[in-house]
Amino acid sequence: MSKKQKTIQNEITLSGVGLHTGNEVTMVFKPAPENHGFAFKRVDLEGEPVIEAKAEYVTNTQRGTNLEKNGVQIQTSEHVLAAAVGLDIDNLLIEVNASEPPIMDGSSKFFIEALEEAGIIEQEAEVEEYVVKEIISYKDEVTGSEIILMPADEYQITTMVDFGTKILGTQNATLDKISDFKEEISAARTFSFLHEIEMLLENDLIKGGDLNNAIVYVDKELSDSTMQKLKKAFNKENITVKPNGVLDNLTLHWANEAARHKLLDVIGDLALTGTRVRGKVIANKPGHSVNTTFAKKLAKIIKQEKRNNVPTYDLNQPPLMDIHKIMDILPHRPPFLLIDRIIELSDKHVVGMKNVTMNEDFFVGHFPGAPVMPGVLQVEAMAQCGGVLVLNTVPDPENYLTYFMKMDNVKFKQKVLPGDTLIFKSELITPIRRGIAHMQAYAYANGKLVCEAELMAQISKVK
Repeated sequence: MSKKQKTIQNEITLSGVGLHTGNEVTMVFKPAPENHGFAFKRVDLEGEPVIEAKAEYVTNTQRGTNLEKNGVQIQTSEHVLAAAVGLDIDNLLIEVNASEPPIMDGSSKFFIEALEEAGIIEQEAEVEEYVVKEIISYKDEVTGSEIILMPADEYQITTMVDFGTKILGTQNATLDKISDFKEEISAARTFSFLHEIEMLLENDLIKGGDLNNAIVYVDKELSDSTMQKLKKAFNKENITVKPNGVLDNLTLHWANEAARHKLLDVIGDLALTGTRVRGKVIANKPGHSVNTTFAKKLAKIIKQEKRNNVPTYDLNQPPLMDIHKIMDILPHRPPFLLIDRIIELSDKHVVGMKNVTMNEDFFVGHFPGAPVMPGVLQVEAMAQCGGVLVLNTVPDPENYLTYFMKMDNVKFKQKVLPGDTLIFKSELITPIRRGIAHMQAYAYANGKLVCEAELMAQISKVK
């Protein structure tokens, strides 16, 4: 059963401090259109640049997952993204007036509450889901961290952590369905070990931290000088260590809260693939570095599979439009008419076909000894297919002509040779307005993508 994409109904504002900068941060969750995905907007910078939440923009994974695009940074993105995924949201714009979202209590709980208060609504477009069909894995040979993704009926995550310390040994956490995220995972807070806190304090890197937004596990003897630094940093008169080895004034929500927070991080980091996943993730000793490296690998696999996801059509069935009907709509004529059939047509997409034969006029000179269909003619054929889509929106297509306005991201993947059958698919990126159509077009042959392009065309009446 197909699911509809979701966004929020109203915008909502949260304020707090950034963990690493210590600055007051205001963050606004805003609704976003279909197929937008997650993105951050830096409203404190000139031009209010936007950074899409994609694995390709990960630059640094020390102390959080940090994104950078064109020199603009977003730090510690994972807790916010985990909340969006945990509530089944697909499209969200996150405006911040600093380089990092507020840390709040170190979990996703406050982001969940804000997003629910904003209201979650369904959109028209269907969710695009990557269904895992075979095991995908990545292992960091140095740290032993490993992520395995395997087929499953829904998105599931298991994390196994082993810190090799007496105070925090081996812990596991499992999320069997994403709808349990709010109750089971969202309130799990970030944590550190005392030796890490000391290093951060010495390097002045934990300005926004207090004992309410990070669990601190004391994995070594607490010296007087460290105690004084902690008192000063956290603005406390007294600091003690509880019997369970946690610095005081925080009570663990769960005995395995550390493993649950690691699971939260995995969800936030894997959101950077930009596609929903149907499969089970098993993460052994996960961390932002291995998580985001795996997210990059998975994003690449998804992109490749999408490219080679060749639509299949029964070419023995009578076409929706044969060459005569196509010539009733399009002004092109041989030898420049480059489509033979229209197989599918809706108000948003079109599928067409061309048989490439040796007696095409262009093969006379391109190239006589090794005939190859020119790339520009592949693009032209995709455009003609798109032209049928656009002209189908007017009652008298014979009175209109279609003109190219723009071509973007044109890529040629494979050679097209005599004997090939080309299948073209064009989909509207935005609705047609004022006769202007913005389309994503693909051409396939022999079970592979051979060409793709973003095309913009305009129809105008013949004077």
